[in-house]
Amino acid sequence: MFSLSSNNRQGLPDSELIERYRYSYDNAYIGELFQRYSHMLFGVCLKYMRDEDKAKDLVMDVFEKVLKDLKRHEVDNFRTWVYSVAKNQCLMELRKNKRQEARQEDYQHFTKEIVEFDIPEHLNGESQGETDAKLNLAMDALKKEQRDCIRLFYFEKKSYEEIEAQTGYSYKEVKSYLQNGKRNLKIQLSKLNE
Repeated sequence: MFSLSSNNRQGLPDSELIERYRYSYDNAYIGELFQRYSHMLFGVCLKYMRDEDKAKDLVMDVFEKVLKDLKRHEVDNFRTWVYSVAKNQCLMELRKNKRQEARQEDYQHFTKEIVEFDIPEHLNGESQGETDAKLNLAMDALKKEQRDCIRLFYFEKKSYEEIEAQTGYSYKEVKSYLQNGKRNLKIQLSKLNE
């Protein structure tokens, strides 16, 4: 089978373009579908993301996914299917962003409240990157058991029982590693701020 010229592809229905793509893996057929539906998909992505650049990026992600998925899935109504793919991509991106924001909030909470890390007056102008670097250095100075328990409990939100199951430490050991780890982390942070 040979590739049709752009003018000949324009007249083909979606199902024929998909069939020809599945037979030849010629991206020109998907390119025609992209021309037909990119405006609609941009609208869907913009509705969810509320940012033009992110929406444009997601439209491209959708068509990359389409290139792969059409090789494995039968699609009866491309318009409906690609709309669903775009919507799902947007929802996954929003969930990913929320997880990142939640991790950042947890991290800030941990550095300020849990560890009781008070930045001395002369370091108030310190950037978040500098604070992160100090916390990483302080974490590296902890014993492995303490570091593991702190990471699992505060950053991954694992319960004592989940930490026990994952690490093999007893309940008492987990509790001890967390308490001693917090204390030692505070000591290490204080040393770094001297």
